[in-house]
Amino acid sequence: MGNTFNWHREAEKQWDGRAGFWSSRSEYMWAEGSRKSIIPFLKEYLPAGSEVADLGCGDGFGSQLLHQEGYRVCGVDLSKDMIEIAKERMEPAKLEFIQGDITALPFEADRFDGIMAINCLEWIEVPVKGLEEMKRILKPGGKLCVGILGPTAKPRMNSYPRLYGEEVICNTMMPWELKQLAKETGWNHEGGHGVFKEGVNEKQIQSLPEELKKAVSFMWVYVFTKK
Repeated sequence: MGNTFNWHREAEKQWDGRAGFWSSRSEYMWAEGSRKSIIPFLKEYLPAGSEVADLGCGDGFGSQLLHQEGYRVCGVDLSKDMIEIAKERMEPAKLEFIQGDITALPFEADRFDGIMAINCLEWIEVPVKGLEEMKRILKPGGKLCVGILGPTAKPRMNSYPRLYGEEVICNTMMPWELKQLAKETGWNHEGGHGVFKEGVNEKQIQSLPEELKKAVSFMWVYVFTKK
């Protein structure tokens, strides 16, 4: 009998293997690339001094930027190797990094004022469990800033082998699906914006309705409020 596929164990193993590659690119992504608009967007909804959980924090560069903006930050990632890199390169005296599962977080209920979760819900076997756990650790009225890969994002290829019946660790979803899932699990939608690939003329798409903008997005970033 073959080994039973274990999503959690396989995801941890694969992200451990990607830790070095990810760390080599993360600074560019946050400073100039696809993630540069996220923290300025979050600041519109969450005041400095708030306590924020950075879920799927990777090597911690986004956590560091949040800290520099005046937030109290705890970074969480499934990958042990990612957390080790984060602890080595960041400011351990001022930032906390924990290895953990987003569907079973090691925090008491109603602890955090805000959550940043960028491109991590796609890597959960049952994404609704992640949303429910995020809601549990947020205070009432707390803000969730969550990014989901759009239709034009190449990383969605991680889920492509499922069409051949292969086991994958990427749960591809569309931005509109996340918005609907959040509505059905008790979140209020506050706002959102798109991130687009180079070559997309944003002036040309400004007049499009939101759903058509999402159709050409690399990533869509939402803010939801816990009811």
